[in-house]
Amino acid sequence: MFIQTEPTPNPEVLKFLPGREVMGEGTRDFRDAVAGAASPLAAELFSIEGVERVFFGPDFLTVGKGADHDWSHLKAPILAAIMDHFTSGQPLFAGEGEAAGGHDEGVYEGETAQIVAEIKDLLDTRIRPAVAQDGGDILFNRFDVATGVVYLNMRGACSGCPSSSATLKAGVENMLKHYVPEVTAVEQTL
Repeated sequence: MFIQTEPTPNPEVLKFLPGREVMGEGTRDFRDAVAGAASPLAAELFSIEGVERVFFGPDFLTVGKGADHDWSHLKAPILAAIMDHFTSGQPLFAGEGEAAGGHDEGVYEGETAQIVAEIKDLLDTRIRPAVAQDGGDILFNRFDVATGVVYLNMRGACSGCPSSSATLKAGVENMLKHYVPEVTAVEQTL
């Protein structure tokens, strides 16, 4: 098994491509070891000193490290954990039916439902594929009809990335405002 690595715009996050499906559909973000307990692979990665965050994408995973740790020391044990997991045949999640992370499914009605559908469609077709190239994901959280503000969750390498606010404002906000005139601004939620 050959696992490729790629840098991300976030220097504290490295992207790993195992050459096979990870999640297939959807994504899953583990912000700490407690959340990581849901997945044998995530739990193993969190057991490595210095690993602070794990994110599963369709065919990749990203690992975030603490600023006081160096990739030259972390990369080998992370690669070993990923290889061991995929060659062992273990399931990705400990429990059956672990839901993949996706857009928030809040209830919207009438014209607002159409606006939200347009926003989600733009995110899915134009924005998320580009962001996945950098090892992250952007998910719809909610739309405030009164102000026109769209709230989005940044996940994976995007979460905490120094360039994420520029991506959000210059890229995502401009595109959403262009195609969906009701959108006035985009904000990040945690």
